[in-house]
Amino acid sequence: MCLQRLGKVLNVTPSQNIIIKPDKLPKIGVDVVDEGLKVVGKTFDIIGPLSSPYIIVKPRIKEPKRLVGEKLYMLLSRNKRRKR
Repeated sequence: MCLQRLGKVLNVTPSQNIIIKPDKLPKIGVDVVDEGLKVVGKTFDIIGPLSSPYIIVKPRIKEPKRLVGEKLYMLLSRNKRRKR
C-alpha cells in the first residue's frame, strides 16, 4: 500500500459527511486514513469548480467533527499495472 496526502478537513456537514480541500484529486471510493493509519472513511464525491474542488468523504467513525483541521491521507494500492 502507498500513503498519499489527501488534504485538510475543512468542515463536517449536518449529514456528517467530511469536506476536504484536496492537495490532489483522488478517485471515488479510495480509503481515507488519519495520521495513525486508522481508516476514517471513503471518498464519496467531488464538488465545486475544477480550479478549486472539494472532496466529500463518507465517514466510518462515530465523531467526524473531531477531524476538523486535521490532515487526512489516501491509501493507494501499488500493484496496479502501468499502461504502456
